[in-house]
This record gives sequence, structure tokens and C-alpha cells, in this order.
Amino acid sequence: MSTKEFKLPDPGEGLTEAEIVTWNVKVGDTVKVNDIVVEIETAKSLVELPVPFAGTVTALLVSEGDTVEVGTPIIAVDTAEGAGTGAPTSVQDAGAQRAVEPGMEGSPAPKMEAAAAEEEAIEEGKIGGTTSTGRTAVLVGYGVKQTEAVRRPRKGAPAATSAPTAPVAPAVQQPTPRAEEPVAAPAARAGGGRALAKPPVRKLAKDLGIDLGAVAGSGDGGVITRADVQAHAEGTSTAGTDQAAAGTQPAAPAYQAPVFSRGGERETRIPIKGVRKMTAQAMVGSAFTAPHVTEWVTIDATATMELVERLKKDREFKDVKVTPLLVLAKAMAVAIRRHPEINATWDEAAQEIVVKHYVNLGIAAATPRGLIVPNIKDADQMSMLQLAEAIGALTATAREGRTQPADMSGGTITITNVGVFGVDTGTPIINPGESAIMAFGAIRRQPWVVTAADGTETIEPRWVTQLALSFDHRLVDGELGSKFIADVGAILADPARGLVWG
Repeated sequence: MSTKEFKLPDPGEGLTEAEIVTWNVKVGDTVKVNDIVVEIETAKSLVELPVPFAGTVTALLVSEGDTVEVGTPIIAVDTAEGAGTGAPTSVQDAGAQRAVEPGMEGSPAPKMEAAAAEEEAIEEGKIGGTTSTGRTAVLVGYGVKQTEAVRRPRKGAPAATSAPTAPVAPAVQQPTPRAEEPVAAPAARAGGGRALAKPPVRKLAKDLGIDLGAVAGSGDGGVITRADVQAHAEGTSTAGTDQAAAGTQPAAPAYQAPVFSRGGERETRIPIKGVRKMTAQAMVGSAFTAPHVTEWVTIDATATMELVERLKKDREFKDVKVTPLLVLAKAMAVAIRRHPEINATWDEAAQEIVVKHYVNLGIAAATPRGLIVPNIKDADQMSMLQLAEAIGALTATAREGRTQPADMSGGTITITNVGVFGVDTGTPIINPGESAIMAFGAIRRQPWVVTAADGTETIEPRWVTQLALSFDHRLVDGELGSKFIADVGAILADPARGLVWG
């Protein structure tokens, strides 16, 4: 009998730590190679990690909510003889393993089985192994750091050594309580066992200051849904839970802000971590490094709206979502072809302007984890249909919190669609490493002066929108920025121009 410890892999992208979000196993469970045992959150994405060896789980070495350094042991497994394999070398590798089922073409299982070895014979250069110089291998540029995991406070959670005794509504199925573990237990349900909820629902509950242990789940097997959390915040319940029996504070009326539903607390403190922390650092660095200039243009987008309606009825586009954002994305790709210098970056170290001959189009997306900017690789080479499919896939993945670090790196220019929030326009901050970002405002019916072919003018209701382009004035001067936004606006006003210029 031998026990092996699976260490947190290198997240890559310059990241050195990750937060344990959800354990999928407990002590005593049997696992196979490539079984998903834990979901972690880095500053850029949520990633499921497969275990690299088979056996029985003997200990969960860190708790949900802990932030741990790369190379820290997170789970111990009692393995059968010869069952061990090398661990994934990075979170990106782990994500790739998750995407391919064992036994399928491209499956990581054969590679991991071929690399099976005893723990003391970890492959050179891997986490926990040694380099040719004899040093322990961790993330490049960082030494081995012996630190304790940082425990995230859980507001309203009961102490690990005590168990609530209040009864739970019989309609809710209770999960089996976890076996005793060498770490503090997560928030408990009123009848024992851990509250069942997906990460976005947990994030919502944390933002609202709600203890999931006091919420009855209406989903299959007692899983807590977003509706359950929102109903609990409004003082109602989707599963018939009695708040008084659960020992919770009376909920505030639905018209009050969520912060006042927590016993009258006047402030809420939200830890700055994960995506929010990374975004803040990037925006501060960009705002105070690149001299921003913003220009606006107001356009008649009636022709774009008519094109969108026609495409929605086109059989070729029946399986994709067609919106004005799709037309804007195509218009920007065409305009970049006419003004390639807009698609560039400033290399301070080399004192060079690097013009990119490819367009990795970033689409800013609001997610439960914060604002992220995944990008569509080689968007300029795509047809309108391919672009629609790529935007749809990008959006769906972002909303699920599954966007991988590789999908958020290498962007060359970005769109932020503030119009979906009813905002006319804004002055967006450039994404680091790029030279420009386009804000797309709301499209509204407004009076517009229309000039006929004979020169007569009439006032008609038209679909009107605003574009705002922020650019780095070190490499984009006023002429270039003005010509680029004017061309994009011209295509939205008359999409046929895209055929001529494209």
C-alpha cells in the first residue's frame, strides 16, 4: 500500500496560485486515472482537474475556499501498485484532458499510463520533480514557497466542530454527510451534509450575503438553483423551507437592496481576488501607461437592422444567433484591412510598433466571475456565418465560467458591447497589449434627417446608435483613429460597403 499526493499544477500565464472551488470526491471514494476530482479557480478561469492516479482517497489536504500555491499537495490517494502516473504540468493541460474522454482519439489517458512511475521518480521538470541541476521544479521564475493555505472566511457558516440541529423540510433530499477529513468542513446543511450548488450559484449567494446552508434546494437531489437563492433573498422559498425553523434572520422586502437583508448590516466587504483582481491590475496598468484618446460617431444603423432581420430568416443562419454585434465584428475586420496600423501594439522594451497581420477579436463578456475578454482567433479570415458561430461559442463558454486562459490571451483589438445594458456609449480602457477598443452603444429609434436622391430632406424615425473608439495615442494618431471609426460606421450605415471594401 502506498499513498501519493497530487500537487496543484502550474496554472501558467504567469499565475502562481489558485482557489479550491468544489471537491467532487470525499475521503473513502475510489477514483480512476483522469477522474475529475476538483474544480479550481485561477485569476483567469474555472478549471476541472483530473487525478493522475487511481486508488482510494485518503485525505483532502485543502478545503473549499482555500487559496493555495502552485506545487502544494491538495489530495492524497492510496494507490494500487503501478497505478501512479505523472501529474498534468499545467492547468491548460488539465483543461485539454477534460475535453477528451479516455479512449477517444486524442485522449490523454494512454500518455499518462505510459508515464506511470513511483512518486520518487517524478519526471524531470514536472511539479515536485527536479531539474537537471537538481533543483525542485516549480513555476519558472518562482522558488519553492512553503506557506499555509489562506482560508476564505465563510459568512454565516457554522463552526466545523458543531452541527446545526434544526430540521429541514422533508421535501428536500439530504446528501450523505462527508466522512471525517483532516481539514475544516465546508458550510453545512441544516440536517448535515454540504449544500449542493454550482459555482455561479455559490458566487451569487456570496454576493448577496446568503448562507447556502439555510437555503432549500428545488433542483434534482436537493441542488440549490439561482432561483432558490434569489427567492431566499426576497423572503420567499421555491422548496417550502421555513426560515424560522432554519434559524435565519427574517428576509428584507423584495424592494430593498440585498445588503439590507442581512440583519441590517450597513456594509458588505467583497474580497478582491480572481478575475476581479486581475482585471483591476490590467486596467490600472493600461490607463496609466497608454495615453488614451476617445472619439465618437453617431450613425443611422437602419440598414444594419434590416440585414440582421434578413439573416435571421436565412436557412444558413438558422442555428446561430444573429445580432448587430455580428455586423460590427465583420465591419471591424474589413476596416482593419483598410487601416492595418490600428491592429498593432507598442513594444516598450524593443522600442518598436508591432503591426499584427491577423485579427484576434476580443469580445468583452460580463460573467458571474467578473468581466473577461476572450478573443476569436483569426476573425478576419472568417465568413459571416463562421463569425456568428464563434461569437456564440465564445459567449456560451464565458457564461458557464469555462473560458480558458489561452482563449483570453493574444487579443489584438476589442469590442465592448455596452448597448446591451441600455447605455449609449462610453470611454473604454484599452485591453493591455492592444492599441484600440470599440464601444458599441444601444440602438434606438430616433428622429433622423434623411436626404433623398433629389436632395430633399425629411425627418424620419430611424435606428440610431453610437460608436466610441479609444486608442493608444503613442501609435495611433488622430487621422488613423478617425478614418478607422468612420469606416466602421459607414459599413453599419450601408453594409454593402463591406462587399466593396472587403
